[in-house]
Amino acid sequence: MHPLILVAVFLVCTVVGYFIISNVPSLLHTPLMSGMNALSGVTIVGALSATGLAYATDGVWAQVFGMLAIILAAINVFGGFGITHRMLRMFNKKK
Repeated sequence: MHPLILVAVFLVCTVVGYFIISNVPSLLHTPLMSGMNALSGVTIVGALSATGLAYATDGVWAQVFGMLAIILAAINVFGGFGITHRMLRMFNKKK
């Protein structure tokens, strides 16, 4: 596939995603974040698979980008769970 098509798809998905998320009511943000954090685990599996394939083909740049993908996906998952935990603490009844 041509790289410009991939960039165009990425840009369209970014704009559509922004408009979808901006229309979500505040009450639904916490449950949606929890669900998305679970789906972000799939991103880590994909990054691990792609990096494993890069190590098998011995492409240096692919290995670098694969490790970067693993690190960024892990930050996304752990940061998302941290924010969700913090938001859920706000709903606890004070003693």
